[in-house]
Amino acid sequence: MRSKSEIYNELLALRCRQGQRDALEELVRIWERPLYYYLRRLVDGEQEAGQVLQETWVNVLRGLPGLRKPDRLPVWLYSIARRTAMSHLRGEYSQQALELYEADLPDVESGRPDPSFDNAEQIHYGLSRLSLAHREALTLFFLQDLSLEQIALVLEIPVGTVKSRLHHAKRALRAVLEEEESSHE
Repeated sequence: MRSKSEIYNELLALRCRQGQRDALEELVRIWERPLYYYLRRLVDGEQEAGQVLQETWVNVLRGLPGLRKPDRLPVWLYSIARRTAMSHLRGEYSQQALELYEADLPDVESGRPDPSFDNAEQIHYGLSRLSLAHREALTLFFLQDLSLEQIALVLEIPVGTVKSRLHHAKRALRAVLEEEESSHE
């Protein structure tokens, strides 16, 4: 059974594909903050994330007429944002960032990890200290609330790799937060 949100997103995508100006404005209004938040976890600095977001919107507007699966609007938007950010990072950080991102971790865990982190400020700090691959997986899963299958589509990796990245990312985040907590004692 599809949720109201899923149906609404599909109808919005169809209206955008038809070029309805009010639908395009609504798309930007609804998705600008979640996409910015996601991009902010991938690139350094608010200004840089803002630039990548603008490039993302240009790519979205160019791609709307060819959107084949309007029922996958969130996955499509995050995929475009991710490709735009990766292109930006490739130019800025060259091979070093790509090696971190492309690191493939072994498949060790299935199911949804249970986050037990309370302080949002600590979480954001912890995320900033993780590798790009870990930061991206956690952001999409916990903060953007995408399913494992949707994350696999956005990242263009198998679901098993998503599970593995989430497992290792959660452990890494916990270690960063524990280290930070012990340094303030």
